[in-house]
Amino acid sequence: MAEMGKRMRSLIEKKGISQKELAEMVGCTEAAISHYIKGDRVPRSKVLAKIAIALDTTSDYLIEGIPVDSISELGYAKKLIARNVQKMSVSDKREILNLLMGDDHE
Repeated sequence: MAEMGKRMRSLIEKKGISQKELAEMVGCTEAAISHYIKGDRVPRSKVLAKIAIALDTTSDYLIEGIPVDSISELGYAKKLIARNVQKMSVSDKREILNLLMGDDHE
């Protein structure tokens, strides 16, 4: 997992934030982030997802180095919706349907 740490470090630098700031965004300790970057530890899936979101990337990129551009945007959107559908309000679901149907009004 040393490669994941290198990708994390690169994205942290690119984003211009500190490890401490990333830890605060993710809700973990700065020490944990340091261990992930060193490759000493592997983040749990929920933490990995939060890291990916905080670094404006995907867990696929962090783990495998698969660039976001090579992931099907439609497939990625479907996964995000499916992952979050239980948390969505009825109005959120309607908004997504309206976007899909190209309808600007409800």
